[in-house]
Amino acid sequence: MAANPYRELFTAPGTTAFSAAGLLARLPLPMAHMGILTMLSETSGGYALPGLVAGTFTLSMAFLGPQVSRLVDRHGQHRVLPVATGLSVIALGALILCAHAGAPDWTLFLFALLSGLMPSMGAMVRARWTEIYRDRPQLTTAYSMESVVDELTYVIGPAVAVTLSTSLFPQAAPLTAGVLLVAGVALFVPQRRTEPAVRPRAQAVGTRSRSAIRSAPVFLPALALLFCGVIAGTVDTMGLAFAAEQGDKALAGFVYAAYALGSGLAGLAFGVLRVNWPPTRLLLAGLTGSALTTLPFLLVDSVAALSVAVFLAGVFFAPTMVVIMGVVERTTPGHRLTEAMTWMIAGLQTGVAAGAAVSGAVFDGAGVRAGFGVAVSAGVLAVLTGLCGLPVLRKRLARAASERPAAYPASGSSSHSIASNSSAAGGSSASKACSSSPS
Repeated sequence: MAANPYRELFTAPGTTAFSAAGLLARLPLPMAHMGILTMLSETSGGYALPGLVAGTFTLSMAFLGPQVSRLVDRHGQHRVLPVATGLSVIALGALILCAHAGAPDWTLFLFALLSGLMPSMGAMVRARWTEIYRDRPQLTTAYSMESVVDELTYVIGPAVAVTLSTSLFPQAAPLTAGVLLVAGVALFVPQRRTEPAVRPRAQAVGTRSRSAIRSAPVFLPALALLFCGVIAGTVDTMGLAFAAEQGDKALAGFVYAAYALGSGLAGLAFGVLRVNWPPTRLLLAGLTGSALTTLPFLLVDSVAALSVAVFLAGVFFAPTMVVIMGVVERTTPGHRLTEAMTWMIAGLQTGVAAGAAVSGAVFDGAGVRAGFGVAVSAGVLAVLTGLCGLPVLRKRLARAASERPAAYPASGSSSHSIASNSSAAGGSSASKACSSSPS
């Protein structure tokens, strides 16, 4: 009987402990967003201000998160995470107090902005998996599992936040998010043996002052994920709007569950399959699938039909995320990897926020079909981004193939290599570049 590749991941010492702590520490992100929204809607009685403040937090984290990760790459997780966590929790606490005291609106925006210093724990966990399984097939399995964990946190977190702030007291959700963040980071940081090593300064001369996002192999995948995020954000808003139009907002829960289920199952399956395509082909296939599966959104006439449509759309979401993380790992020098991965998550978060806002505005002005058209447009832009980025990514992956082992070591694992042994097909190596990107 074949071994379970996900169980095999945890045979390495310390993996269970850091992944469990990382799960606890990443729940606060979706909880904080929805918690701020619910808290302010409960205390103010409206939705315009809560939406703007919650959006400020999300966008702040999308841009401050990579800066925190950049410091992590320079100084190590154990030095940076406690400081960033402390500042974020203090700001979140101040936001809670301001909301409770009825302070001026500008104070809410200020502390929501500072709360965005919350570290991207998903990137921290992925960096540890990369350190343990670099150039081995288990790394793809780990990335697949992490994508599924992300899905779970974004399903569970908001639901718990709404329940806490509506059934206990308005501040319960953001308060709980702060406590979980402190607890998770406190458990995560002391696990030093799995922490990625900090690259010596002498090996990164001339590259430390530049942000990873200025590198094309980081910027292009992040942009593609932004458009994928717009699709997800559109599903969030239009699922609710469509269910309301059908007569029952509560039915939107089935839409969200179907999208998460499709993505989660596909992510788990992708982690154990052998697909010996070069990563550029996998990336283009994932983006094309994501685009094509938005078209049925325009034809649905019931919540059940929409649930089936978003399930199919979700099937491409997690695998595309896994492929992109793999490409970034191969084309980014080790001293900037955590920052680069955080930019991927930031691109996705920005896209979700933008998709939710734009589709809502379009729906208000032109109706449901036009609102779903936002997802279709984002899918087209995602494919175009992938096509434009293929030459650059092929070149960088080919360079990685010449600088690192060309294939994974022989293994009995059923995990697949998203980049087998054919560099002629566009840089299909399982390795990553060790040199820095050109300006």
